[in-house]
Amino acid sequence: MLHKLFISSTFAMAATAFLALPAAAADRDADFFKTVEGEWSGPGEIVAGKYKGTKFICNFTGSTPANTAGMALDGSCRVGVFSQKMSASVERVGRDYKGKFLDGAAGKGLDVISGNVDDGRVVFGLNRKKLKGALLANLADPDNMKVTVSVRVNKELVPVIGMNLKRLDVSSTGSIARK
Repeated sequence: MLHKLFISSTFAMAATAFLALPAAAADRDADFFKTVEGEWSGPGEIVAGKYKGTKFICNFTGSTPANTAGMALDGSCRVGVFSQKMSASVERVGRDYKGKFLDGAAGKGLDVISGNVDDGRVVFGLNRKKLKGALLANLADPDNMKVTVSVRVNKELVPVIGMNLKRLDVSSTGSIARK
Protein backbone atom coordinates (compact mmCIF):
# COMPACT_ATOMS: atom_id res chain seq x y z
CA MET A 1 0.00 0.00 0.00
CA LEU A 2 2.87 2.39 0.80
CA HIS A 3 4.33 1.62 -2.62
CA LYS A 4 0.99 2.51 -4.25
CA LEU A 5 0.70 5.77 -2.24
CA PHE A 6 4.27 6.78 -3.17
CA ILE A 7 3.66 5.93 -6.82
CA SER A 8 0.36 7.85 -6.72
CA SER A 9 2.00 10.97 -5.26
CA THR A 10 4.91 10.67 -7.67
CA PHE A 11 2.59 10.32 -10.67
CA ALA A 12 0.59 13.28 -9.42
CA MET A 13 3.74 15.37 -9.73
CA ALA A 14 4.33 14.12 -13.24
CA ALA A 15 0.81 14.62 -14.41
CA THR A 16 1.26 18.35 -14.43
CA ALA A 17 3.24 18.33 -17.36
CA PHE A 18 0.93 20.65 -18.54
CA LEU A 19 3.44 29.80 -14.85
CA ALA A 20 4.08 34.46 -13.24
CA LEU A 21 4.32 36.61 -16.32
CA PRO A 22 3.28 40.13 -17.27
CA ALA A 23 0.13 40.61 -19.35
CA ALA A 24 2.10 40.91 -22.61
CA ALA A 25 3.36 37.37 -22.15
CA ALA A 26 -0.08 36.06 -21.17
CA ASP A 27 -1.10 35.36 -24.77
CA ARG A 28 2.11 33.41 -25.30
CA ASP A 29 1.26 31.36 -22.19
CA ALA A 30 -2.23 30.60 -23.50
CA ASP A 31 -0.75 29.65 -26.89
CA PHE A 32 1.64 27.23 -25.19
CA PHE A 33 -1.14 25.51 -23.26
CA LYS A 34 -3.20 25.17 -26.45
CA THR A 35 -0.32 23.26 -28.04
CA VAL A 36 -0.50 20.64 -25.31
CA GLU A 37 -4.26 20.11 -25.60
CA GLY A 38 -5.30 16.64 -26.72
CA GLU A 39 -4.29 13.04 -26.16
CA TRP A 40 -0.82 12.10 -24.85
CA SER A 41 0.70 8.77 -23.90
CA GLY A 42 4.09 7.42 -23.01
CA PRO A 43 6.48 5.62 -20.71
CA GLY A 44 8.17 6.91 -17.62
CA GLU A 45 10.50 5.74 -14.92
CA ILE A 46 11.27 6.60 -11.32
CA VAL A 47 14.97 7.43 -11.51
CA ALA A 48 15.81 8.00 -7.83
CA GLY A 49 14.69 6.99 -4.37
CA LYS A 50 13.24 3.84 -2.87
CA TYR A 51 11.32 2.91 -6.04
CA LYS A 52 14.16 3.67 -8.48
CA GLY A 53 13.77 1.63 -11.65
CA THR A 54 9.95 1.40 -11.47
CA LYS A 55 8.59 1.80 -14.98
CA PHE A 56 5.08 3.03 -15.82
CA ILE A 57 2.87 4.12 -18.70
CA CYS A 58 0.59 7.19 -18.60
CA ASN A 59 -2.31 8.34 -20.78
CA PHE A 60 -3.62 11.90 -20.49
CA THR A 61 -6.20 14.15 -22.09
CA GLY A 62 -5.46 17.87 -21.82
CA SER A 63 -7.87 20.78 -22.20
CA THR A 64 -7.66 24.53 -21.61
CA PRO A 65 -9.98 26.88 -19.71
CA ALA A 66 -11.97 29.42 -21.73
CA ASN A 67 -11.06 32.62 -19.85
CA THR A 68 -7.46 32.30 -18.69
CA ALA A 69 -4.15 30.58 -19.41
CA GLY A 70 -3.81 27.12 -17.92
CA MET A 71 -5.01 23.61 -18.44
CA ALA A 72 -6.72 20.58 -16.99
CA LEU A 73 -5.47 17.01 -17.34
CA ASP A 74 -7.37 13.79 -16.84
CA GLY A 75 -6.11 10.28 -17.29
CA SER A 76 -4.28 7.48 -15.57
CA CYS A 77 -0.87 5.91 -15.05
CA ARG A 78 -0.23 2.19 -14.87
CA VAL A 79 2.46 0.13 -13.17
CA GLY A 80 2.04 -3.51 -14.18
CA VAL A 81 -1.58 -4.42 -13.49
CA PHE A 82 -2.14 -1.47 -11.11
CA SER A 83 -3.69 1.70 -12.50
CA GLN A 84 -4.09 5.05 -10.74
CA LYS A 85 -6.43 7.82 -11.92
CA MET A 86 -4.62 11.11 -12.44
CA SER A 87 -6.06 14.61 -12.62
CA ALA A 88 -4.59 18.08 -12.47
CA SER A 89 -5.73 21.65 -12.99
CA VAL A 90 -3.63 24.80 -13.27
CA GLU A 91 -4.82 28.32 -14.03
CA ARG A 92 -3.35 31.79 -14.07
CA VAL A 93 -4.47 33.74 -11.01
CA GLY A 94 -3.40 37.37 -11.31
CA ARG A 95 0.27 37.33 -12.30
CA ASP A 96 0.91 33.79 -11.05
CA TYR A 97 -0.31 30.24 -11.56
CA LYS A 98 -2.03 28.08 -8.97
CA GLY A 99 -3.38 24.58 -9.15
CA LYS A 100 -3.49 21.12 -7.75
CA PHE A 101 -2.83 17.52 -8.62
CA LEU A 102 -5.41 14.99 -7.46
CA ASP A 103 -6.95 16.60 -4.36
CA GLY A 104 -4.05 18.97 -3.60
CA ALA A 105 -1.55 18.99 -0.72
CA ALA A 106 -4.38 19.02 1.84
CA GLY A 107 -5.28 15.51 0.61
CA LYS A 108 -3.07 12.95 -1.13
CA GLY A 109 -1.89 15.21 -3.95
CA LEU A 110 0.25 18.29 -4.56
CA ASP A 111 -0.21 22.03 -4.95
CA VAL A 112 1.21 24.07 -7.83
CA ILE A 113 2.56 27.17 -6.12
CA SER A 114 4.43 28.94 -8.94
CA GLY A 115 5.55 28.60 -12.50
CA ASN A 116 6.81 30.01 -15.75
CA VAL A 117 6.13 29.41 -19.44
CA ASP A 118 9.03 30.19 -21.78
CA ASP A 119 10.02 29.15 -25.29
CA GLY A 120 8.25 25.80 -25.56
CA ARG A 121 8.57 24.70 -21.96
CA VAL A 122 6.87 25.13 -18.62
CA VAL A 123 8.35 24.94 -15.13
CA PHE A 124 6.05 24.53 -12.12
CA GLY A 125 6.94 24.90 -8.45
CA LEU A 126 5.36 22.05 -6.45
CA ASN A 127 4.58 21.71 -2.75
CA ARG A 128 3.32 19.00 -0.42
CA LYS A 129 3.89 19.68 3.28
CA LYS A 130 7.70 19.55 3.68
CA LEU A 131 8.28 18.30 0.13
CA LYS A 132 9.29 21.01 -2.34
CA GLY A 133 9.91 20.29 -5.96
CA ALA A 134 9.63 21.31 -9.59
CA LEU A 135 8.21 19.91 -12.80
CA LEU A 136 9.75 20.75 -16.16
CA ALA A 137 7.83 19.91 -19.34
CA ASN A 138 9.67 20.59 -22.58
CA LEU A 139 8.15 20.24 -26.06
CA ALA A 140 10.92 18.95 -28.30
CA ASP A 141 8.44 19.36 -31.16
CA PRO A 142 4.62 19.59 -31.32
CA ASP A 143 4.22 15.81 -30.92
CA ASN A 144 6.85 14.94 -28.28
CA MET A 145 7.10 16.13 -24.70
CA LYS A 146 9.75 15.31 -22.12
CA VAL A 147 8.71 15.69 -18.47
CA THR A 148 11.08 15.71 -15.50
CA VAL A 149 9.99 15.93 -11.86
CA SER A 150 12.61 16.89 -9.29
CA VAL A 151 12.51 17.26 -5.51
CA ARG A 152 14.58 19.57 -3.37
CA VAL A 153 17.20 17.78 -1.27
CA ASN A 154 19.07 20.32 0.85
CA LYS A 155 19.65 23.10 -1.70
CA GLU A 156 19.67 20.93 -4.84
CA LEU A 157 16.90 19.78 -7.16
CA VAL A 158 17.29 16.02 -7.69
CA PRO A 159 15.43 14.42 -10.64
CA VAL A 160 13.14 11.59 -9.45
CA ILE A 161 10.83 10.96 -12.43
CA GLY A 162 11.36 11.08 -16.18
CA MET A 163 8.65 10.68 -18.81
CA ASN A 164 8.53 10.81 -22.61
CA LEU A 165 5.05 11.51 -23.93
CA LYS A 166 3.93 11.30 -27.53
CA ARG A 167 0.86 12.95 -28.99
CA LEU A 168 -1.79 10.45 -30.04
CA ASP A 169 -4.05 12.92 -31.88
CA VAL A 170 -1.45 14.26 -34.32
CA SER A 171 -4.01 16.14 -36.40
CA SER A 172 -4.79 18.57 -33.55
CA THR A 173 -1.30 20.00 -33.04
CA GLY A 174 -0.84 23.74 -32.82
CA SER A 175 2.17 26.01 -33.03
CA ILE A 176 4.34 27.27 -30.22
CA ALA A 177 4.97 31.00 -29.92
CA ARG A 178 8.74 31.45 -29.98
CA LYS A 179 10.79 34.52 -29.11
